[in-house]
Amino acid sequence: MKTSAKGFTLIELMVVVSIVGTLAAIAIPAYQDYTIRAQISEGLNLAAASKAAVEEYYSEHGDWPKKNKDAALPDKKEIMGKYTKEVAVKDNVIEIKYEYDAHQAIQKRKVTLIATDNDGSISWICASDGKIDDNHLPPACRGGAGGGKKKKKKK
Repeated sequence: MKTSAKGFTLIELMVVVSIVGTLAAIAIPAYQDYTIRAQISEGLNLAAASKAAVEEYYSEHGDWPKKNKDAALPDKKEIMGKYTKEVAVKDNVIEIKYEYDAHQAIQKRKVTLIATDNDGSISWICASDGKIDDNHLPPACRGGAGGGKKKKKKK
């Protein structure tokens, strides 16, 4: 009586391991980019109330608030999150600084929201300090005036 071997051959196992390795090599960097974008979003969400307060102050006074207190906001160090160190109002600019548990790609970096008056309608321009890669920023903050760091194209 002949018995047949059951299971996978060494070649089949090696193929499976190489496929899993390739998928992991692609997925890990993509997941890190997603994580960094989510951390930046936390700061932008925290700044939403500041945007409304700056707009309200401007509509009432015809001038931009000099600091958080002028816009009836808590101190800049009190507006914080897990990744966001502070949200500071300085005239028509809201600075969002990242620190704490933030990914090192955005730690000690900042994103700014700049208000402009368009004949009574206030619009906001988002920009980074130039040290954050564009692919980590929301589309509205990429490139342009003070936008993120451009990646060099390979020749």
